[in-house]
Amino acid sequence: MIVVADSGSSKTDWIISGNPTGLIEFSTKGINPYFSNEKEITRSIIQKPEIKKYAEEISEVYFFGEGCANPDRHEMVSNALTTVFRNAFIDVENDAIGSAYATCGNDKGFTCVLGSGSNIAFFDGTSVQYGNQGLGFILGNEGSGAWFGKELVTSFLYGTMPAGLRKAFKEEYKVDKEVIIENVYQRPMPNIYLSSFAPFMEQRRNDPFIEELLSSGLDKFVVTHLLPYADHRKYPCHFVGSIAWHFKDVITAVCKKHHITVGKILARPIGELMEYIQRSGGIQA
Repeated sequence: MIVVADSGSSKTDWIISGNPTGLIEFSTKGINPYFSNEKEITRSIIQKPEIKKYAEEISEVYFFGEGCANPDRHEMVSNALTTVFRNAFIDVENDAIGSAYATCGNDKGFTCVLGSGSNIAFFDGTSVQYGNQGLGFILGNEGSGAWFGKELVTSFLYGTMPAGLRKAFKEEYKVDKEVIIENVYQRPMPNIYLSSFAPFMEQRRNDPFIEELLSSGLDKFVVTHLLPYADHRKYPCHFVGSIAWHFKDVITAVCKKHHITVGKILARPIGELMEYIQRSGGIQA
């Protein structure tokens, strides 16, 4: 049996193949080695009933996760998975590689992750070449759920959010300065807290303030991370993640403005990722 997992900070999607009854799909909480230690990662995985049931029968595990490009963080996730899947070959890669396999297949192209965090890479058909991303939600992550959440709470606290929106924001999330400061500076995983405000934008797409925020934020991502590539108009640019999916019309408009060809836009790459691995007979380490 084979396990494929695609993980961001908010959620991890899993598929187990090789079971006589068909594919087994489920989700667990997000796994980001920058915010969780090895024991916490192990605990979050092993408690899931589907994993408990089949862990000993799994022969191969392909895990693609946010924060796994760093060698030390890669090792942390690999060790946690080895503890759970004791009889399996373990392969851990960064989420951008999984997104490239899911969208590009064996073709050249750009792949962009726009979920709780954001990332971009160029796939040459064999390997992934990273851009200047990876600065995290404080210094970077333009166009991500955490970035938009930061913009929303900042405009709320500074009073630059329109009065009607500000009232709705306060009522829906029961926030004030003290609550926001505590969650951002004192509690764990502030990136997830900030990205939790993204649905507020989706529910108010007819508001000019929200539309401008979405347009400027996604344009900032494209200008900062895609345009510096000399070949950004030569190859298609694919997008994956919740922000990419829910605001695909804005992404399409921004890319059109910059003469960029949009490829696939996927909410969750896990299905295409499993298909790629099965088609390829696994991934050669």
